[in-house]
Amino acid sequence: MMYSKRMSRRLVLLGGAALGLAGCSNAVGQDAPSRLDARVDATRDFLRRSYPNVAPMVQNAKGVLYMPLMTEAGFGVGGAYGQGALRINDVTVDYYSATQASVGFQIGAQQYAHVLIFQTDAALADFRRAPGWVAEAGAYYALPAGGVSMGTDTITSQQPVVAMVFGQSGLMAGASIAGTKYTRIIPSTF
Repeated sequence: MMYSKRMSRRLVLLGGAALGLAGCSNAVGQDAPSRLDARVDATRDFLRRSYPNVAPMVQNAKGVLYMPLMTEAGFGVGGAYGQGALRINDVTVDYYSATQASVGFQIGAQQYAHVLIFQTDAALADFRRAPGWVAEAGAYYALPAGGVSMGTDTITSQQPVVAMVFGQSGLMAGASIAGTKYTRIIPSTF
């Protein structure tokens, strides 16, 4: 029993240290913003190509947050991290990080992309004003599965924020952005 508690503490400390070190990188002397913008462009193009019915919603959005690469891992305790860009009229206006922590029955690792489509000025303003906006606060989730064609139906078109998770790869069941915290950043190398 005592050994188990020590191992749990060590795993939590090691996980926290790893996340801390990942956050220590800075962008000084790097071309991190242009590299991140290139990944965002590729994610946007993949979304449009794979789910053409979503294009009108993205085109009419007040803003779109593209998170091109979220990396998630867990073994009882888990977490996810990624960096992305907020675009208004397809022009990058801010960069964001996304972090997520979870506890429960989970094992494995995966990577995926996701977007948040802000359909109202109020939703976009709330997101940009918040020091750490947390997903699930009024977001509607449209999760494509196995090539299902997503489109703008009456439900999604009435939601202020629509979240889409796609491009999953790895050995972990499911992907969700519920509870993910978004924070404005200066892009770092990754």
